[in-house]
Amino acid sequence: MSFGIEAASYYVPSLYLEIKELAEKRGIEPAKLEKGLGLHKMGLPDVHEDAATFAAEALLRLIKDYGINPKEIARVYLGTESAVDAAKPTASYAIQMVEKILEGEFGERCFKNCDVLDMTFACVGAVDALHNALDFVRVNPEKKAVVIASDYAKYELASSGEYTQGGGAVALLVSSKPDLLEIENNWGVATESVFDFFKPRRSYKKEELNGAPETYPEKIEIFTDEPVFDGQYSNQCYQDRIKEAYHHYKEVTGQEKPYEKWKYIIFHLPYAFHGKRVFTEIYSLENHLPYETADEQKAVAKSEDYLKLINDKIEKTQRASSEIGNMYTASIFMAFLSALQTSFNENEELTGKEIGFVGYGSGSKSKVFAGKVSQNWKDVAEKWNVFENLNNRMAVDFETYEKLHRKQLEKSVNSEYNGFGLISIETGNPVLNGARYYNYQK
Repeated sequence: MSFGIEAASYYVPSLYLEIKELAEKRGIEPAKLEKGLGLHKMGLPDVHEDAATFAAEALLRLIKDYGINPKEIARVYLGTESAVDAAKPTASYAIQMVEKILEGEFGERCFKNCDVLDMTFACVGAVDALHNALDFVRVNPEKKAVVIASDYAKYELASSGEYTQGGGAVALLVSSKPDLLEIENNWGVATESVFDFFKPRRSYKKEELNGAPETYPEKIEIFTDEPVFDGQYSNQCYQDRIKEAYHHYKEVTGQEKPYEKWKYIIFHLPYAFHGKRVFTEIYSLENHLPYETADEQKAVAKSEDYLKLINDKIEKTQRASSEIGNMYTASIFMAFLSALQTSFNENEELTGKEIGFVGYGSGSKSKVFAGKVSQNWKDVAEKWNVFENLNNRMAVDFETYEKLHRKQLEKSVNSEYNGFGLISIETGNPVLNGARYYNYQK
């Protein structure tokens, strides 16, 4: 019996900012971001959107596009680092939204008997969710699970991470009927606790906060979406962990050069060109090439064989990232959809082809695994229309972008938006203070 991904869907917010406009406003040469990092557009959540609405959109589309009975879903695992609550899982908000839409067809609380939880390990959290969902369906082959990756990458204005922002969600149906991708039970794992990128609770004295109520303690902890990070160090941690996880994967599988038989190499992409940049060290080790000095590293990256590898195995995976930006936990799965969508559009047959996945999450951990494309993959991919949908989004100007970032807008920018939205946050009832309420906007 085989296990893996039966179906997949996604959601990308309807707003975007042109990277060229951001670069010009920040005094950066546009070519540095467009040609150097592969960035073209930055996906932005509207006023009413967050990780919960992203997840609900992707889940609802998965159910509707593939005719899934929600009562047959035994578990929903959500990978995110953009949780809307520190205790109540973001996944619970998502299923509540979707239940309301589906109750006419399936009755009230169609997820009543579904196990629901969040998993967090920076950008690898949704890979962890997939790993656990696969373990679950292997033990319970008659049951189905859904994995949702939902995130919004947000950095401080004018910071070195600002131009990599993005967001959205991908939902995967995991079962013993893997119509899209059959995933082998071999995992390479590498973990080390580091501080390359994290989102701590930050302490302030009460007098430093204007308007703080008297009832507040003298020291107040505040959480913000913007991370503390060291870009260069994080890149090195990424490179170190994927090298260790890849080596572990080789030990587990007994393969000499697993990447050679992979049709595509799917990376977590903080920016579109990141995967092809960090894989040079593994490539050098696998082919016994010198890689100690900067000149040797450049020689490898510019070699004819490595450029061919990029063109054959990586380039198609990064196309969606160029149009969206960093989706954190969802970026690796959007890279997967990007590759398969491109092959589908080009009428390329992938059945039986093996695809390798190289996940990374700051903090830090990497997981490497692989799967084979199933015979029915085109029946799944034909419903996506990834690039067509990306071309139908709404551009915003720089002033609107900064107001969205600072949360200075009250009304949604896209007045024609149809879908889930945050309508209010409780402030009057002390036992419900902070509760978030959503509905479906038409």
